[in-house]
Order: sequence, then C-alpha cells, then structure tokens
Amino acid sequence: MGSIAFSGGGTGGHLAIVKAVMEQVNSPMVYIGSTKGQDRDWFENEKRFKSRYFLETTGVMDKGGVKKIASLFNILKRVKEAREILKKEDVKVLFSVGGFSAAPAAIAAITLNIPLVIHEQNAYSGNLNRVLKPFAKAFISSYEKNDITMAYPTKEIYFKSARVRERIKTILIMGGSQGSVALNRFALEIAPLLKEKNIKIYHQAGVKNVDEVKEGYKELGVEAEVFGFSNNMAQIINEADFAISRAGASTLWEMVANGLPALFVPYPYAANDHQYYNAKFLADKELGWVVREKELNKKLLEDILDKDLSSISKELIRLAKPNGARDIAKYLEKFV
Repeated sequence: MGSIAFSGGGTGGHLAIVKAVMEQVNSPMVYIGSTKGQDRDWFENEKRFKSRYFLETTGVMDKGGVKKIASLFNILKRVKEAREILKKEDVKVLFSVGGFSAAPAAIAAITLNIPLVIHEQNAYSGNLNRVLKPFAKAFISSYEKNDITMAYPTKEIYFKSARVRERIKTILIMGGSQGSVALNRFALEIAPLLKEKNIKIYHQAGVKNVDEVKEGYKELGVEAEVFGFSNNMAQIINEADFAISRAGASTLWEMVANGLPALFVPYPYAANDHQYYNAKFLADKELGWVVREKELNKKLLEDILDKDLSSISKELIRLAKPNGARDIAKYLEKFV
C-alpha cells in the first residue's frame, strides 16, 4: 500500500496543521521535515508516522548575497535526497504546509509527478507556497474559495465549547509562548483601567517574562493570572470575553471557532507581514479590530470595553467551519 507524505514546518503554526490532519488519516504516513526549527520537537517521536526524515534545510528569503545562493544550492541537494525518500516510501501524494522545511520534498514531488497538495495558513501566502501554487494539485486556504474545504484545521474542542460573548468581564492578553514586550508593556498600562471596570485578566506573558510581568501587576495592585505557556489554552480562550493578541493563523482561527472577538496587534516582523493580513481579513468584515504595534493606545481599548460584542461573536461562530482536518484527510486518502 502506498503512503501519504507530510512536509513543511519550522514554526508551530505550520506544524499544528500537520498534526491536525495526520490525526484524521488512516493510511500509512511519512514525515519529511528539517533539522532546523521545531520539526524534531513535534514529530521525531510521533509513532503514527511509519518513517520520519529531517533534512539539513535552511531558509532562503531571509538571506542575502552569497548566503542566499548557498541556501539555494543546499535545497537542490536536499531535493535529490527527498526524491529517494518519496520513491522508497512509495508516496502517492505529498501534503505541504509551507515553510523552508517543505521546499525539498515539494519540489521533489513535482519532479516525480506525485500530486502536491498545499495548505496555506495565512491570508498572504508564504513565498514557497506562492511559487509552487501553479504546480499543485490543490491549494487549500481558509481565505479563498476552493473545492476541498475552506475550514481551517482547528481542534474540535474550540467548536464544541464555542459561546456567544456579550459584555467583557474577562480579558486575555496573548503574546504567544515567547511573549511580546510591546503587549506586556501595554497590558500593564491598561491594568488600572481593567481593575476599575472589574475585568478579570489572563495574560500570556512569555516564558522568560513571567516574573517581571507578575511584579509589574503587583506594583500596580492589580490581580492577574500570568503565565508563560499553558497546555490549557482552549479553556482559557473559552473563559475570555475578549482578547488582545498577535495574529498567527492558528490562534486567530481558534478564537474565531470559539466566538472570541479580539483586538489584533500583528507581529511587525512576520514574513510578508502575514499577521497583519490575517487580522485584516476579519477587520474588513467588521469582526475584529487590528492596530499596528506602534499605534497601540489605551483610548482604542476604552472604546471597545463597553461594547456589546454579541453580534460580532455570533458572526465569528458562523464564519468558522468545523471538520477542516477531516475534510483534508479524506481528500488525501483518495490518492492512496
């Protein structure tokens, strides 16, 4: 029996898609990733893959001059390795989520006439996905119509626990597990206002920043649940009535699925400014707010805090479509 290959990653946003889809697949699977980034952390010991390969790949677009040329030559070398892997594992279809980890296997699949299926997480496509889109058998995006699914592969728990928010009684400030200095600073700036309005605070400050942020709240006399990383994010998101957050695709769609409105503050150094376009997708539908980090201000939040969010929350739940991972898995299994 042939197998389905998964490739791509580097970051948790990419890898979360691989994990969500592979959990819905019943056919034999292999993973082809990189020694760089987070690929090994996620999948080196994942037994549901019958084989796991990590190639010596590096990014290209963030390099300059000689280093960019060296990276391109390195990818070509890894394409040869990936071709051998695809043939050895009798791969019938390759599912790519983008990122530099995906380049060798995706290019190898094209040269071997193996169907390439691309998932694009962001509203603005990544460099590799844009280049390879014309060669793909299918290009899956939650931001544009396609025949397979527009449903983002979000964990089922966010749909099951979805609820309509009305007034803001609990707020979640979320800068990711690495934290955000700008969001941490803003959180402490608005903390007295939130205390005055009796709004409970959850704050993901980043693993390295927890102690400093806790001390900041203590000095202000404000109570807050401060943490760096949590395995319980689904419950925390569900308890919140509003979020101030970065706009990574997985986080954004988890909040959409749960009906949680947000003020998005895109990470300013994200590739191709993709976090801004993710947030703008919702803001253009009047289903959220987006502000550049340097323009973040207390007045903007004051205008939101007293709003009735029920209509926005209801529309977010309507926008979210369940079973994205299952739909993608069913499509991939047709090739095996």
